Amino acid sequence: MAEPGPGPSRAREDEPGPAGKEEAAPAPKKRRLAGGERYVPPPRKLNAGVSFGAEHFAETSYYFEGGLRKVRPYYFDFRTYCKGRWVGRSLLHVFGTEFRAQPLAYYRAAARAGRLRLNEEPVRDLDIVLKNNDFLRNTVHRHEPPVTAQPIRILAEDEEVVVVDKPSSLPVHPCGRFRHNTVIFILGKEHGLRELHTLHRLDRMTSGVLMFAKTAAVSKRIDEQVRQRQLEKEYVCRVVGEFPEHEVVCEEPILVVSYKVGVCRVDPKGKPCQTLFQRLSYNGSTSVVRCLPRTGRTHQIRVHLQFLGHPIVNDPIYNMEAWGPDRGKGGKIGKTDEELLKALVEEHRSKQSLEVLGIGEEDLNSGGESKDCGNSGDCTKSAETDPINGSSCPGENEKNPKRVVKDPERNDVAACPLNSDINLEMLDKDKELSLCGNQDGQTGEKGWEEKDPLCVECRTSRRDPSPKELVMFLHALRYKGADFEYCSSMPEWATEDWEE
Repeated sequence: MAEPGPGPSRAREDEPGPAGKEEAAPAPKKRRLAGGERYVPPPRKLNAGVSFGAEHFAETSYYFEGGLRKVRPYYFDFRTYCKGRWVGRSLLHVFGTEFRAQPLAYYRAAARAGRLRLNEEPVRDLDIVLKNNDFLRNTVHRHEPPVTAQPIRILAEDEEVVVVDKPSSLPVHPCGRFRHNTVIFILGKEHGLRELHTLHRLDRMTSGVLMFAKTAAVSKRIDEQVRQRQLEKEYVCRVVGEFPEHEVVCEEPILVVSYKVGVCRVDPKGKPCQTLFQRLSYNGSTSVVRCLPRTGRTHQIRVHLQFLGHPIVNDPIYNMEAWGPDRGKGGKIGKTDEELLKALVEEHRSKQSLEVLGIGEEDLNSGGESKDCGNSGDCTKSAETDPINGSSCPGENEKNPKRVVKDPERNDVAACPLNSDINLEMLDKDKELSLCGNQDGQTGEKGWEEKDPLCVECRTSRRDPSPKELVMFLHALRYKGADFEYCSSMPEWATEDWEE
């Protein structure tokens, strides 16, 4: 399993204490190498549990525009150890077959610019054959999608926990294309709340009560309540049509269709789950519904409501025409999973709203699915776990299971739109390096203002989503345990007399 390489904070923590009481372990002796054989250093011992710190928060800054919170583009290092399936393959072949987000010309230019490093040595030849324990570092110019400018409200805080009211469109953890535009980073950068332990998660598009523990002991205690099913979660949403007045229980199993796009559906082969629904009000066209999930499957409430024929009014996935004339009611889709995904993507592409899904064109062309991190924001792991598979280059996901591989030498213009007046093969190395900023993944003030000659995003014009598009009418209203209960106020769209 790939692990992140040690950044500046890790390096400091690995040093002996000021008193010099602990001596560093002697460096392992290098074995005698055969002629032409390449030396691979042993894996580094990493400190577990290192949290995000000041050096991470200083990578870039926020600015606000048109009701959106935006992140200035920044340079960032993605790091990973060589995966088992890469051993014996050339770096060029790995890039060409597994990481289709960029054409091979990009990787050649990145190597000439010194942005690709193998065991901390610049890669000069992409034909180099990878070995077990090889350590790869890839410096990219990183762009993040905008999120709502709505602030994170602190609902409660003491020595044990902090509880916030999460706005819609914000992922909880760094994941996929999101890093600074996440709850964890905003709390650390703007509220000084660091080393928080996540107790539960909310989908990126879901707003509401989100709880963090401040210590491992508190996290362990509440995790035990989760295992004992002592926690109660209450949501409220606004759905299409007149929802039944009586209580409705849905127990349809749910299957993940795509981790990359973040799509699920009801399927007999899915995981068992249960949701209780109770209508709170009806305004003649839409209903406000109280939701009590008894299990915690991905998109459970949204999928069950779609199955019942009452999808959330502005759900950007489960209330789309791609599901067919009945919008997936009763599980009737009439498409294969591949056809469904293609239809969903095309529908958003036609509306120039892929950013609402938290994905871009380069993500759709990078190939592979990740079972650890969906771009919709349902992230169980930080993007730091396998960081070379990042937002810009290469790929976006932590794992790349079996997939159909295209010709690695084919530089598909549709997959990676490059301006015709820029020849990646001819870029001047000195010019590239002059814009690279700090090779440890940080830039200075000037770097934030410059465009990067290798970065496709810098040459791509995208329509910003409107603040309205980044709000979905699903809100976590209450979170209750054996010895605590936290609530947020009812959102404006959930009031009885609300009209769009």
